[in-house]
Amino acid sequence: MLNQFRNANLVKAGISEIHRITTRHWAIMEICGGQTHAILRYGLDELLPENIELVHGPGCPVCVTPLELIDKALAIAAQPNVIFTTFGDMMRVPGSSRDLFSLKAEGAQVRIVYSPLDAIKIAVENPDKQVVFFAIGFETTAPVNAMSVLQAKNLGLKNFSILVSQVCVPPAMHAILGAPQNRVQGFLAAGHVCSVMGYWEYPPIAEKYNIPIVVTGFEPLDLVEGILFTIRQLETGKHVVENAYSRVVSENGNLPAQEMIRLVFEPCDRSWRGIGEIPMSGLGLRKEFNNYNAESRFEIGNIQTKESDICIAGQILQGIKKPPECPAFGTICNQDHPLGATMVSSEGACAAYLRYGRARKGISENQYAS
Repeated sequence: MLNQFRNANLVKAGISEIHRITTRHWAIMEICGGQTHAILRYGLDELLPENIELVHGPGCPVCVTPLELIDKALAIAAQPNVIFTTFGDMMRVPGSSRDLFSLKAEGAQVRIVYSPLDAIKIAVENPDKQVVFFAIGFETTAPVNAMSVLQAKNLGLKNFSILVSQVCVPPAMHAILGAPQNRVQGFLAAGHVCSVMGYWEYPPIAEKYNIPIVVTGFEPLDLVEGILFTIRQLETGKHVVENAYSRVVSENGNLPAQEMIRLVFEPCDRSWRGIGEIPMSGLGLRKEFNNYNAESRFEIGNIQTKESDICIAGQILQGIKKPPECPAFGTICNQDHPLGATMVSSEGACAAYLRYGRARKGISENQYAS
C-alpha cells in the first residue's frame, strides 16, 4: 500500500500543481520532526517553487525536553540503586555537562527500551532496584505511558516510576503564532498526533490566527498533498482545517486513547527546551498517581543548568532560523559532538540538514571555514 504514496508520477503531478497555483511567497511550517526528515530525505523541498519556504517546528519531543529535566534524569540515573530506562534517542541528548550515554559508560545502569512496558518488566525482574522510565513525547506516546502507570499500580509495584516530559501540540502552535517574530503562514499538522487526538482542537487556532492547518502524513505523496492543500487555501484567502491524512486520522481521533490520557495525566505548564515555558502545554501525573512520579520519589538537590552559548536550537524550533544559519552547524556541532538536541535526535532538524546534505545550501563556504 505504501508504494501508492511513494509513486513518483503522482508526486510529480502534485508538485506541478503547486508550481501552477503559487503566485506569492509563503512560509509553511511542518510541526513534526519526522515530516522534516521525510521532506529532506525525498528532496521535496528542492522540487517546490522557490517562493515556497518550509520552516521547521518544535515537533520533536526529544529536542524540546527541557535541559533541567535532562539534568534531573542524569542525577537520578547516577544513583546506585536505580535502573534508568529510556528510548534510544535520549541517550546522546546533551545535558549541562554530559549525556546518558557517557553516564552509562561510567557504570550507571542506563538501559534502552522500546516501550515503557519493557520498563515494567525490568521492575518486576529487579525488585531490589528502583526502575525509572523517561516518559517523553507528544500526545502520541501519552496513552502507553499512562498505561505503564496503571499496570504498575495493578501489579502493586513499589519500585517503578516515570520522569514525565509529556508535551502537547496546540499550545505550542499558539505560542509560535502569537510571537512577535512569527512568520508562519500555514501549518502541516502532525499526522501521528492527530491519529490519537483528532483535529477537533485546531479550528479555533485557524480561526484566531487566520491560518490554514492541514493534517498531513509522512510519505512523499502525503507531504506534497498537505503542501498543495495549504497553498490552495493561502492563494484563495481561506483559513480552515483540512484532513489530508484521512486513511489514518478522523476528526475525533482515538477516544479510548484520549480517555487513558485523561485518567492518568492532567494539563500543566511545561518548559520547552530553547523556547521557554508555555502555559498548559504539558501533561503531568494526577495527584492520585504521585507515587509513580520520579521527581517526587528522588531527592536530587538543586539543579543548575547551562545551555551552550552558541547553539540556536530554540530559534530553529520556532521556525525563526534554519540549521545552516548557526555558526556551529556541521563544525563544532555535529552528531558525534552535539551542542543541542536538534543535532542528535533522529527527528531533529539539524540532524536532518546534515544527513541529507543541506549543510551549505544558501550559505557561503567561508562561513563554515571560520
